[in-house]
Amino acid sequence: MILLFGALNPLLFLIVFGLYPSMTIGPKEGWQVYSSAQDADGRCICTVVAPEQNLCSRDAKSRQLRQLLEKVQNMSQSIEVLNLRTQRDFQYVMKMENQMKGLRTKFQQIEADRKTIMARNFKELNDRMDELQPLIPVLEQYKTDAKLISQFKEEIRNLSAVLTGIQEELGAYDYEQLYQRVLSLDSRLRNCMSKLTCGKLMKITGPVTIKTSGTRFGAWMTDPLASPRNNRVWYMDTYTNSKVVREYKSIEDFISGLESRTYYLPFKWAGTNHVVYNGSLYYNKEQSNIIVKYSFETGRVLAQRALEYAGFHNVYPYTWGGFSDIDLMADELGLWAVYATNQNAGNIVISQLEPQTLEVLQTWNTEYSKRNAGESFMICGTLYITNSHLTGAKVYYSYNTKTSTYEYMDIPFHNQYFHISMLDYNARERALYAWNNGHQVIFNVTLFHVIKTEDDS
Repeated sequence: MILLFGALNPLLFLIVFGLYPSMTIGPKEGWQVYSSAQDADGRCICTVVAPEQNLCSRDAKSRQLRQLLEKVQNMSQSIEVLNLRTQRDFQYVMKMENQMKGLRTKFQQIEADRKTIMARNFKELNDRMDELQPLIPVLEQYKTDAKLISQFKEEIRNLSAVLTGIQEELGAYDYEQLYQRVLSLDSRLRNCMSKLTCGKLMKITGPVTIKTSGTRFGAWMTDPLASPRNNRVWYMDTYTNSKVVREYKSIEDFISGLESRTYYLPFKWAGTNHVVYNGSLYYNKEQSNIIVKYSFETGRVLAQRALEYAGFHNVYPYTWGGFSDIDLMADELGLWAVYATNQNAGNIVISQLEPQTLEVLQTWNTEYSKRNAGESFMICGTLYITNSHLTGAKVYYSYNTKTSTYEYMDIPFHNQYFHISMLDYNARERALYAWNNGHQVIFNVTLFHVIKTEDDS
């Protein structure tokens, strides 16, 4: 800003430093410096000089001169205040400019990240769609079966109405015809159920506590190949130094403690991983890798065979110990032995056995340490392994013998009594039998089923 006051010339000079930056200001003799304003760096902005008052005291315009000088002083002070405010605002603007630059960089980074995330999410969605594509025919088949089930429900409602009518009006409906319709419906339902083939484990629910008995460790089981009317239960308490097997005719008798028969085995057993299969007990002979097949019908040993290279007597047990080196189990595909060998570095080995001779039909080597497994069980040719026998246990790993491939899983289940020493799948009941710290419990399993169609070979 340049201020010019022509009325004061030559008595008053207002010199603005911005106009003459190289000029040095200094008062001459008889002149006086009245005001000076400086910027933040100490540079002079303006200086006001005027004659000393005694030189002009008698001048007719001295009074007017003093008034003007006071105005100039006020203006000089206002300029100084304005300059300080301007410097402050300038610093604020500079700070805001830096912040805006930072925000611009952040927005550019966010935009770049957004594109990357979108591309990654698109790829994940695309991969997921590729995985789901084979399920479309299965879902279509489910639609068809859902219609059949609706028809079945409708027929059941019709039959119920007919039965009610028979009660009200005897002889109004031909009994033989009604009986044939019931047989036909039962046949169709069984045909629908037969389409359900082996499935993949999806969920474990429960448990249901059947009974509390025995020591902390043991085994109990039913025969998956028994007829629907045969519900016998076998009970083997403790994991070592015993030969006694107790039999109960039904679950109800087992709960009430009504024992029907007691068997004394020729050899003591090791561990808790026994199985009853087609009327015979398969178990690991104590302090050996020998598998014994014992017939409940004849009370005799029908076969015994050493499981080659299998560790025994707590060399490769499950995490809880208890001589659980060799685990015998059965599923929809037959009889199995799960164990570990030095040749497989202590990792789990799966062998399918011939039920009559105990001959090993085929073997698979996994990469899962036997000592790190809590328990395991077979469903439809796939071995499922839990990561612990204690609280927080879950199905953590599976090995599919059909494809010789493994998969890490995360299927939790409720370890209600905190210590599992036996966990075995029953294909007839489609349930897991467990010995949970002196409690005999059952878990329900949910399988993902593939429905066979007439086009399947």
